[in-house]
Amino acid sequence: MSKTTKTATVAILRTKPRSIIEDTHELMNLAGYQDEIDSAVDTALKVNISWHHFYPASSTTPWQLDGVIRAMLADGYKRELIHACHNRTVVIDSKLGERENKQLPVVEHHGLRNIHLYEGGEEWVDIREAVGDLADKFLVLNDVYPDGFSIPRRFIGENIIHLPTVKTHVFTTTTGAMKNAFGGLLNERRHWSHPVIHETLVDLLRIQKKIHKGLFAVMDGTFAGDGPGPRCMDPQVKNVILASSDQVAIDAVAAKLMGFDPMELRYLRLAHDAGLGCADPAKIRIVGDVKAAEENWNFVGPFKNMTFAARMQHQIYWGGLKPILEWSLKSWLAPWSYLASIVYHDAYWYPRLGQDRVKKVLESDWGHLFANWENLTPDERGFPDLGPEPDWGKSSAKLLGMAAGFLGMAIKEAPEFEARRRRHSSSKR
Repeated sequence: MSKTTKTATVAILRTKPRSIIEDTHELMNLAGYQDEIDSAVDTALKVNISWHHFYPASSTTPWQLDGVIRAMLADGYKRELIHACHNRTVVIDSKLGERENKQLPVVEHHGLRNIHLYEGGEEWVDIREAVGDLADKFLVLNDVYPDGFSIPRRFIGENIIHLPTVKTHVFTTTTGAMKNAFGGLLNERRHWSHPVIHETLVDLLRIQKKIHKGLFAVMDGTFAGDGPGPRCMDPQVKNVILASSDQVAIDAVAAKLMGFDPMELRYLRLAHDAGLGCADPAKIRIVGDVKAAEENWNFVGPFKNMTFAARMQHQIYWGGLKPILEWSLKSWLAPWSYLASIVYHDAYWYPRLGQDRVKKVLESDWGHLFANWENLTPDERGFPDLGPEPDWGKSSAKLLGMAAGFLGMAIKEAPEFEARRRRHSSSKR
């Protein structure tokens, strides 16, 4: 059974680099994280890497991860019971991403374990072994994966703190804490669930409420992303941070800030109606800076200016191309889609458009903080000195070379090819 739903409380604060450490600590305690996160068991900090390149609002920021770790250590949580946690997609290099997004230096600075769930030694367990009869209540996952699926064994009994960002998404309009579980709980074939993504997120929240000892989220809105997220967005500086133990409520408040009615977003409405959290802003208790939560950023959303890649994804999953191409994403032909994504995003969009948007955002205080992160020394409140003007950018030749490497990675690590290699290897024994 799911845990009893508590009164929905979301904490929100305005912040700045000078006080980000102090503000994150206050934010988490305002949201009551110590009541939710048991200090006696392991806690996974679920890092979000939506792109291996740094792109504002796309992935967990270093100050977000750093602030959470510092808060927990200050409140008596044991260093040896905290670890960073990463998933993998075939089109994202998480090892590169944790370096380019400057998450790895944070983990190493604090001496934490850094766990990549897909690496050898990490055991994945059948979902029915993990959740029992709860699997009978899934809205769609039994249909998406008729042969079942597995989840990381280490998640069972652990706390988890999700570290999403405030941004829009071309599949779900907005994304945040609920979708941050998508990569951690499903393997590389999670694209099979895209046609029913809203229902999938609800099923995943049911699983989380069953397996985790404590469930919490700290969301970064220092940068926020509008447009065709989670990658090719229009990044904006918004200077807010949010936290909650209610994954539905924090996503609802973030959606409202961006200018959307959370009760009209299918994944939030389904979760709300299922009693998995509260998506009704009128019933969510806001603590901290109440006026900040009343802002409306009037984002245009992900569908007005979609990229070519986003339009094609919609056609494949919900439009005219679905009868022709969707079947291929569940066959040995699926790697065509991984290669197409890398060619478009890494070889074309980021060199041509992305870097200029990054450079513009780096003119902000948060941009200075990111660019100079490794060389700055904080005090107990935050970062009094943000360092010199950023000198940012990679040559087109280097970016194209990196894209070629990503293509090789996608072919080598494609689960469809890996499955064929395993069968071929077994037949030789």
